[in-house]
Amino acid sequence: MRRWQAGLAVSLVLIAVAVWRMWRTGEDPVGQVEVASTSQAPVLFPPVPSLDPADAGLAVTAPVAPPAQGRTVATFGWGGGPAQLGRHRPAEGNPEAPMSLAVDSKGATWVLDQVNKRVLRVDREGKALPPMTVPLQAAQDIAIARNGTSAVLDRLVDKSVAVISADGKLLGQLPLLGKGMEEGGASTGVFIDGADTVVVERTHGDSVRLGTTAGVKDETRGEVPGRPTRDRQAYLTAMIVHPATGLVTLTIIDAISRAHRFTREYSLGSPVRSLTLLDGDLNGVVFLGAQLTDTVGTVLCIEGHTGEVIGRVQVPANESADETFRELAITDDGEILMLVRTDQSAELRAFSCAR
Repeated sequence: MRRWQAGLAVSLVLIAVAVWRMWRTGEDPVGQVEVASTSQAPVLFPPVPSLDPADAGLAVTAPVAPPAQGRTVATFGWGGGPAQLGRHRPAEGNPEAPMSLAVDSKGATWVLDQVNKRVLRVDREGKALPPMTVPLQAAQDIAIARNGTSAVLDRLVDKSVAVISADGKLLGQLPLLGKGMEEGGASTGVFIDGADTVVVERTHGDSVRLGTTAGVKDETRGEVPGRPTRDRQAYLTAMIVHPATGLVTLTIIDAISRAHRFTREYSLGSPVRSLTLLDGDLNGVVFLGAQLTDTVGTVLCIEGHTGEVIGRVQVPANESADETFRELAITDDGEILMLVRTDQSAELRAFSCAR
């Protein structure tokens, strides 16, 4: 098949998905593509069926480059001590490790340690800050507002978002289930939209407003077209078009006008197992990450207005089967943070996009 025919075939697949989405929701088109999934597994952006590479005429993939080592910010032992993170490995059942990372406006990293029902925090230099208690049974994700208030998601047991002040006081719990979110397992992340709105992403597509960072419920539970960026300027969605050849797409919607900026395809150059990162920094750069092999992941750094790839870095991939939700996070100035796990410890490492 000729190259233009392959491109047309892929485009028709994306258009069909978008048309199906509009028919299902009754919404006007905004140029985004949603991945439909009801999986309970906390894996970000599962792959979707697509064209056979031979039929589509897609290029053969190249060998995967080794990961960068990055800069070690902090090291945590395993356990329940002051500088330790919990890890649970039952004889029968899913092994668990720290579920999620988030970075606040001061550059401190928050590690959601659901095994010990707390959040450990370290500043930019890796110095420990006071931990915070999490009043949820099965917390899986965390987001931080600019004022230090945190929103912690339990999608499977308590099915709510706990809103916690910067000094650790519970401000309220926002119900997860309701209009726009009928199943807890359909929630794929919690985020802060704008200054004070708590939203939960639904199946890697639109996000539902649950309430405010003051702990007040939003009775209307309106929706926004994707996950909000840190600079409050855009909403993001992404999907895997063809896992075997590493073809992925990114859609960006302008937050103010709701105009469709672009939907772009990117070839990662090798098979992709899952997408692991989708976020933006305060400079308008969007970060799209994927796991490629058992040991290697990659992050594309993309200019948020043009879609141009302005950098890329290979990062490690955690090999253990521990259940986690979000292992990568972005700072305001675009540094990539990852919690790299070994049998002995968990290392918080920092990476920068090569340009």
